[in-house]
Amino acid sequence: MKKILTLIPFLFILFCSCDTLNQVAQTTIQQNGNPTTLDINNGLKQALELATGKSSDQLSAVNGFFGNAAVKILFPPEAQKVEKTLRSIGLGKLADNVILSLNRAAEDAAVQAKPIFVSAIKQMTLTDVTNILLGNQDAATQYFKRTTTLQLSAKFKPVVQTSLNKVGATKYYTDAATAYNRVPFVTKVNTDISDYVTQKAIDGLFVEIAQEELNIRQNLGARTTPLLQKVFGYYDKNKKQ
Repeated sequence: MKKILTLIPFLFILFCSCDTLNQVAQTTIQQNGNPTTLDINNGLKQALELATGKSSDQLSAVNGFFGNAAVKILFPPEAQKVEKTLRSIGLGKLADNVILSLNRAAEDAAVQAKPIFVSAIKQMTLTDVTNILLGNQDAATQYFKRTTTLQLSAKFKPVVQTSLNKVGATKYYTDAATAYNRVPFVTKVNTDISDYVTQKAIDGLFVEIAQEELNIRQNLGARTTPLLQKVFGYYDKNKKQ
């Protein structure tokens, strides 16, 4: 019974929010009419440029990865025993340096993402645009995963490698792995970290894009232009049907 009572306020807010979106959608369509095919094409592309640009800018800033718990890069799963052992023998500072340097490398790489997304957006067909607009809540994110992951990896990896060397991550991680490998009877670990950081940087980018996509689909305040309001009002109306 207590659980049901706890859920009531949440459900009330959820239903009110949905009703508000629906009412605004109806008002927008009544005032401006249904968006044309050109409106939908331009409006969605505008939204995606804003979302991907914001995600890239946020993650490429200092602490974009390191200060964001959702995407912060930690030791690789197979090397977490390295971190645990280092901290247990008084080398916690070395472990901290590794983690900071991995995230700094990802932040450097994220700068490369924006032009890749802009290119992918320009190449979208009308079918792509319509399917994204009226698709699942993460339809745009999934589209970018399909169409940009290989390019992102190719662009990110050399930047990551350079940055790992620049900020000392290669040295820190090699030192950490070497120190761990000296511990008697442990299974030796690989000291190459660049592939792992590249993939985690790309994963983090898609986490941010998914959040931005959900925001613009659900948050009226994120629709900052008349075109976005018109196109996503149409989306609000059609997702109810």
